[in-house]
Amino acid sequence: MHDGPRRRVTSGSKERVGEDDMTEPRWRHRPEGSNWGDFGPDDQRGRLNLITREKVLQGMAEVREGLVFCLSLPLDFPGGNLLNERRHPPVLRPTLRGDRPNFNCTLTGAESARTDVFNDDLAILHLQYSTQWDALSHVGGLFDADGDGVAEKVFYNGFRAGEDIVGPTETRDAGVQSDMALHSTSHAGALGIERMAAHGVQGRGVMIDLRAHYGDARVLVGYDALMRVIDADRIAIETGDMVCLHTGFAQRVLEMDRSPDRAVLHESCAVLDGRDERLLRWISDSGLAVLIADNYAVEAFPASEARHECCSILPLHEHCLFKNGIHLGELWHLTPLATWLREHGRTRFLLTAPPLRLPGAVGSPVTPIATV
Repeated sequence: MHDGPRRRVTSGSKERVGEDDMTEPRWRHRPEGSNWGDFGPDDQRGRLNLITREKVLQGMAEVREGLVFCLSLPLDFPGGNLLNERRHPPVLRPTLRGDRPNFNCTLTGAESARTDVFNDDLAILHLQYSTQWDALSHVGGLFDADGDGVAEKVFYNGFRAGEDIVGPTETRDAGVQSDMALHSTSHAGALGIERMAAHGVQGRGVMIDLRAHYGDARVLVGYDALMRVIDADRIAIETGDMVCLHTGFAQRVLEMDRSPDRAVLHESCAVLDGRDERLLRWISDSGLAVLIADNYAVEAFPASEARHECCSILPLHEHCLFKNGIHLGELWHLTPLATWLREHGRTRFLLTAPPLRLPGAVGSPVTPIATV
């Protein structure tokens, strides 16, 4: 267990506690297998720090044909809420121009002779409904970071629920409601998705094509199964690479055309085994900067039966987001790119995938672009 004082950084305009002030460390103990503090006491980027200028140049060096692949599903896919009952398709509505809908709208009154026709809209958007990034504030853990025998709600690098990452306690301040107030009620003052956006997400992507080896059947992929694919396809993963797992799930979603079948959603395609400790160690040791999949959660959800009485229901999320600052991409549309790469004997490409720069959000839609 790593011990040591760290600067306490709180949200908003609250005071920073200096490095030499030992009265209020953010954490005294860090979780086993974590990298808290390795990128600095105040780090909010995690392993994005490994996407350096050199990694951007390596990604650009993979561009030989000038072909571009959009890796996003249309953001109203999968359709309905069978995949996650709390997340719903986007809703588009016009803004108002005075007392009229501002859509196919012409001017009136003194300006009625103008020829302009205006459209302006707004979106009610569940940020993690479709192709998405998870921010590091998306999943934290109950952990005794203070070393006093009491577990706190903490996130990557020891940022705290209720101080750095705040949200409401009342039902009326959550969800979409007809009388909801027009102001935000939650805010990740630390580890928000805007940190990822500001860094810029561009570098070398590496494809691991699980579908080519395991088909569309529901397969739990642990360390051994993953290594067989990596060895068979001669895939090299280096520090700072952005690793993409192609399972074919998003392709199945696309083929169902917004009317998904529950069995297909929950019983199809490969998923990682988040309970496999060797797999988690490989994620740490590989040096990958981010981990991306075209399935619902990268890992099996719920995870396979735990070996211990109390543990995370999403152990890979815990390992990546909470312990090691590894952003997760989910529901990316990887099939056309994976097919092209396999046909041309390649596994690497330039990947450009910044999230929305939306301060305080814990996830974001993304329209990733791969260039080969």
